[in-house]
Amino acid sequence: MKDLFSDLSNGAYQPLAARLRPTRLEDYIGQSHLVGPGKPLRRMVETGHCHSFILWGPPGVGKTTFAQLLCQALDGHFIEISAVMSGVKEIRTAVDQAKQLRQMNGTQTILFVDEVHRFNKSQQDAFLPFIEDGTFLFIGATTENPAFELNSALLSRARVYRLQTPSVEDVKQVLVRALHDEEKGLANMKFALDEHYVEVLALAADGDIRRGLNFLEILSDLIEPGEQVTQAQLEDVLGGSIRRFDRNGDVFYDQISAFHKSVRGSSPDGALYWMARMLDGGCDPLYIARRLLAIASEDIGNADPRALQVGLNAWDIFERVGPGEGNRAIAQAAVYMACAPKSNAVYQAFNQAMSDVAAQPSYEVPIHLRNAPTSLAKSMGHGDEYRYAHNEPNAYAAGENYLPQEVAAMRYYQPSDRGLEKKIAEKMDWLSELDRQSLQQRYAAVDWGEES
Repeated sequence: MKDLFSDLSNGAYQPLAARLRPTRLEDYIGQSHLVGPGKPLRRMVETGHCHSFILWGPPGVGKTTFAQLLCQALDGHFIEISAVMSGVKEIRTAVDQAKQLRQMNGTQTILFVDEVHRFNKSQQDAFLPFIEDGTFLFIGATTENPAFELNSALLSRARVYRLQTPSVEDVKQVLVRALHDEEKGLANMKFALDEHYVEVLALAADGDIRRGLNFLEILSDLIEPGEQVTQAQLEDVLGGSIRRFDRNGDVFYDQISAFHKSVRGSSPDGALYWMARMLDGGCDPLYIARRLLAIASEDIGNADPRALQVGLNAWDIFERVGPGEGNRAIAQAAVYMACAPKSNAVYQAFNQAMSDVAAQPSYEVPIHLRNAPTSLAKSMGHGDEYRYAHNEPNAYAAGENYLPQEVAAMRYYQPSDRGLEKKIAEKMDWLSELDRQSLQQRYAAVDWGEES
C-alpha cells in the first residue's frame, strides 16, 4: 500500500479531469464574459497587471484552473490551500513562504484559497495585511454568495468575479477534446461513442465540466479498446435511464407545450408536473423561466402585471443561488402564473397593430403630435394645438386624437373583465365617456356658432 501511494504522489496516475486541465488561456472553455478578448481576466493575464480577487461560481466551472493559468502567465509561485483542510497554521506557512521568495528573488506568489467561505472571520482577517502589502496575490474561490459569506474587509480588498455555469455545448466541447486527445485524453483507446451519447453525458454533467470528464473516464473503464459504447453501459455510468437526458426529441417539445397550456389553463398541478418532467429530462431550468416570461405577457398580460416581475425575479434568483433553490423559485413563479387571472388582450392588440401597420400605407404623424425642435418646424405648425395632458382636468385631454386621421376610430386594446384589467376597462370606459362629452360640447359649439 505504501508503494501505491508513493506512485500516486509521483504522478503515475492522474484523473482525466486533471490531465486535461488547460495549460493555456486559449484552451480555457467557457466564461467568455471574463476571459474573452478585451475582458477583465483576459487582460489581467495578458498585461500582468493584477489585483486580488474572488472567483464565485458553482463547482467544476474552472476556478482553480484559471488561478493556475494566471500564475503561469505571471511566472509566479503557486500556493494552494483549502479552507476545508487548513487553518491559521497553514496560512502562516504560506505567508512565510511568500515572504521568503519575495526577499530572495522577487518572485510573485499567488495564494489560491479554495472554499474560502469556510474560513471564519478571524481566519479571513489573517489575509488582510498581506494582501495590502503585496506579500501575495490573493485569489479566493467560493461556491457561495460572497456578500453573505465573506467579511466586508476582505471584499473591500478583492474584486468579485462571477463565473457562470458552463453550457451543455461547453461541456460537449471538453468531452470531444478528451475523446480526440492522444497525449492526455482517451483517443488511444479508440472506442466509439455516438454523438447523441456525448450530448447525454454533457447534460448529465449538469454544468460541471469535471463531473462530465469523470463520467467519461468511468465509461472508458467499462469497455474494451475499439468497442462501441452501448446504451446499457451508459446507463450504468449515469445510474439511470438515458431518457432523462433527451432534451431534443419530440417528447421534450410536447412537454413544454403541456406546461404552457397548464399555466394558461390555470392548473398549478399540471404546471408543476410538466416542469418536473422537463427538469428530470435534463431541460435547462432557464428555458422554463424564459417560457414563463412569454406566458406572463401572452396569457396574463394586464390582468396581473406583477406576473412579469415574478418571472424576472425567479430568473434572477436562479442565477444568484444556483439550481437547487433556483428551481424552486421558478416553480413558485409557475404556480403564481397558473393561479393568476388571464388575459390575452395585449397580445391580440399588439398582433393586430403589427398586422395593420404591415398592410396599410405609412400614414403621416398628425401635425399636433409632431415634434418642433427648430424654428422651421414651428413655422410649419408642428405641435400646434397640442394639449398637454397634465394641464387638463383629470390629467386627460378629453377628445384628443393620437392616431393618424385615417385610422382615428381604431381601438386595438380591448381589456378583459378579469383581474386588474377589469379596473383598466372601467377606467377606459370613463375616459371614453369624457371623450364623448367633449366631442358633444364641441359639436354644440359649432352648431351654435353657425346659427348665430
